[in-house]
Amino acid sequence: MSEGFFCQTDNSTLTVFRESSLNTYGKASIAATLNGSYAGTDLTVSFSSSAVTSGSAETDIIYQGNKPVPSGNIGMTWCNDAVSARRCDQHYARWSTAGPTQSTACHETGHAVGLTHGNRASPALSNGDDRLRCMTRPSEFSTLGPTNVGNINATY
Repeated sequence: MSEGFFCQTDNSTLTVFRESSLNTYGKASIAATLNGSYAGTDLTVSFSSSAVTSGSAETDIIYQGNKPVPSGNIGMTWCNDAVSARRCDQHYARWSTAGPTQSTACHETGHAVGLTHGNRASPALSNGDDRLRCMTRPSEFSTLGPTNVGNINATY
């Protein structure tokens, strides 16, 4: 889930931080997603040992676990520092559990880089279209689909 409109990270260098509120499984799921599906895109991912929350070099995505999310959702992503109508300097990705699965890590990271659910995607697809892989809702896939890789590479 993402609140409001979808916002893209502000550049192709994606710095991420995994809070201590995530357990070992959750941190591993996020790492597997970023080192797997997202490594096949034009994004360059780096893991940070601390979060920078102000200034010109903010951490792009801060992952949180075991925190409240809206009822009926497993996770959510939102822009914390918009730099324009479509670009965001810092996103938060949050789950209600300390150990998100790889499919939900892939899904919420997708929102942070500007991917949407199928009916809001370009081209528009059904929310369950397998071409979207982890961006289907609900997702049983742990990887990005070719449509999403193409959209990421066209943007960054």
